[in-house]
Amino acid sequence: METKLQGEIKKILSNYPEFWSEGNLLKSKVIEALRDYRKDLINDLFANEEIKKVYSFSIGEGTVFKIDDFVNMIRFKSYWENSYTRFGNEVGLTSQNKYLKYDSDVVLDFPHKDCVLEGGMTKEEVGRKEVYYHSVLAREEIDVMFSPKVLTKIKKIDSDGEHEVEEIKDEDNLILKGNNLIALHSLKNRYAEKVKAIFIDPPYFFNENKPADTFAYNSNFKLSSWLVFMKNRLEVAKDLMAEKGIIYITISSEGAHYLKVLADSVFDMDNFIADITWQSRKSVSSDSLISTSTNHVLVYAKNKNAINKNEFRLFLDVDGFNLNDDDGRGPYKVEPFDAPNIRKNLEYIIENPNTGQGYRPPEGRHWRTTEEDYKELLADNRIRFGARGLTKPQLKVYLKDAQDQSKGKAATTLWNNVVPDSVDSIIWDGTGTTTNGTKHQQSLFGRVVFENPKPEDLVSRAIQLATDEGDLVLDFFMGSATTQAVAMKMNRQFIGVEQMDYIETVSVPRLKKVIEGEQGGISKAMDWQGGGSFVYAELQNLNMEYIELIQQAGNDDDLLKIIDQMKQTAYLNFQTDIEKITNEDSEFTKLPISDKKALLIEVLDINQLYLNYSEIDDIKFNVSEAVKKFNHSFYKKVGEEL
Repeated sequence: METKLQGEIKKILSNYPEFWSEGNLLKSKVIEALRDYRKDLINDLFANEEIKKVYSFSIGEGTVFKIDDFVNMIRFKSYWENSYTRFGNEVGLTSQNKYLKYDSDVVLDFPHKDCVLEGGMTKEEVGRKEVYYHSVLAREEIDVMFSPKVLTKIKKIDSDGEHEVEEIKDEDNLILKGNNLIALHSLKNRYAEKVKAIFIDPPYFFNENKPADTFAYNSNFKLSSWLVFMKNRLEVAKDLMAEKGIIYITISSEGAHYLKVLADSVFDMDNFIADITWQSRKSVSSDSLISTSTNHVLVYAKNKNAINKNEFRLFLDVDGFNLNDDDGRGPYKVEPFDAPNIRKNLEYIIENPNTGQGYRPPEGRHWRTTEEDYKELLADNRIRFGARGLTKPQLKVYLKDAQDQSKGKAATTLWNNVVPDSVDSIIWDGTGTTTNGTKHQQSLFGRVVFENPKPEDLVSRAIQLATDEGDLVLDFFMGSATTQAVAMKMNRQFIGVEQMDYIETVSVPRLKKVIEGEQGGISKAMDWQGGGSFVYAELQNLNMEYIELIQQAGNDDDLLKIIDQMKQTAYLNFQTDIEKITNEDSEFTKLPISDKKALLIEVLDINQLYLNYSEIDDIKFNVSEAVKKFNHSFYKKVGEEL
């Protein structure tokens, strides 16, 4: 319910139409006017006795307006609906900061685009007012939030069980528990420009809330919040990628096109590789006008010009080499002898020696070699003219030669279970559906722990293209650890980041089963027999511990106990007074429990979610020598600047 003071403030601000848009207060404009000491506005506010009584104090014969207090009230009070940044209240394309429909050079703009979103990912945080930091106005706060954090609860897990570990080695696999945005910035100190492939399955944007949400994830973001959430994480992900690094992002149709434009701005449109259509389900649903059976996989390079297309290939499909002339050379397959584009020097006539008929390359194409090289191939019996020798030329590709060159077939933009009939097919076979992922889950845990999990075949296909053995693979929306399981089976190094508590009941137990040699997913294809190891660590909680307690509180009595604890040991926002907010005479007692939780989370200092590495030696945090040693090992490459 609106108080008298709130009503008086709104009454005065309503006289300034430039402060409003569609009935919503443009907070930034009010704050800017106050910071500029706009006389007419300050005079009007001062003339109101209610406002003057709360937001001024006397010095001698004069009165001082407490502008900072008033600004903080405008900025933080929840009764001012919809805060705005300079990107306004729309999501759309802009040119020169103006929204438009058509232009030759546009970017995606949305509320809070110039901000950093800490980003709650749990279902308990649905409806919570998201925590934003303006990337210009709050640079210092952002720097603190992104500074390296202390890693704790460290252990190494291998086939012999769990062990204490005091240092990390360059070849170690790593699993981190903590907020993924903050964790990524801690990883940047050690792994910048080292990650060869990133595969992420982030919370999807849905235009309408989905009752069957992804397990424990908050996939019901507002569009602007979701775009900020993704932008912040993609920007630091780019910093982690090697020069030849590739990122794969799975996404549903509702968010795919917004995400495509956003990713173009982060990675540059020239580094876009493909928008792959993945057949994620085979069953048909009658719940919508058209049954959805596909998802998108957006693929970008850090620098597409650095990618060698002959290396960006799938594993060799041995079954495709099914021809044999019994001449001692072994099995082979045939490929078209023509290639795309026109090259005048490669448009000679080839005569079929069996029929005498001459052939030119098809329109818009050329032969694959010079005429001189063609004659050498023909003399070496590496040219075939169809099964009966009566058609145009084809090139024989022998399995032995292909294996020596470590080359398989090119990838395509449709991934499903249809077997391709030629190299030029647009179909990828055998990537599996979410049903395959669910069955694998059930075999691992005896139950379904995630809705619509990604199958190992899908991730394997992506990793095949982008990496070689020993390369580093990252997934910072780790979930059930599919990416890490696949990387381990394919002999790739991996990093996984997960915020949710199921990391201890799902993700890590799954990787333990992989080490034991479980035979689901791609295990048989990779002849996986078990083995491997990883280091597990957590970002050391400070206020994050209280956020978890607040989220888990079931009633007012639980919250009262937490408030007492917060008063003693929590790190509170300096702009708030928890005593005034929560005393028996305040309006706090009348709020529903969901609003109480949201307010208590806002009272906490967001920069103190986790312990900063720079404070590791502070005796009040009581960090053990073993933990210190590991952290010094982890951050060794940034030296004394930390």
